[in-house]
Amino acid sequence: MAVNDGAVMMNWAKSQRTALTMLTFLGDPNSELTKALDLELTHPGPVSVLGPGRCKRFAMHVVNGEIRAVNVSEGPDDPAGDEDPSASLADGIMATME
Repeated sequence: MAVNDGAVMMNWAKSQRTALTMLTFLGDPNSELTKALDLELTHPGPVSVLGPGRCKRFAMHVVNGEIRAVNVSEGPDDPAGDEDPSASLADGIMATME
C-alpha cells in the first residue's frame, strides 16, 4: 500500500512482475487507510522533503482480512526508516509468520 493512485500502483506492480504472486499493490491516494492505521509520516524532516500526507515504511501480514502483524521501519533518528528498513523488508515481515 502506498499513497498513490491505482494507475501508479498497477504499473508499479507490473514493473515488479508481481503477477501470479501473493503480493497485492494497493493505492491510498487520499491517505484514508494510512491515517486509519496510524501510519502517516508526520515527522518534519521527511515531510519537508516528501511533502505532507505520506505513509511510513511498513509491511503488513494479512490473512483473510485479519491483520496478523504490522512492522514499521522507523527509529528516533530515522523517522523514514531509510537507514534501517529491515523491519519492513521481506525477511522482517516473514519472521512474524513463524
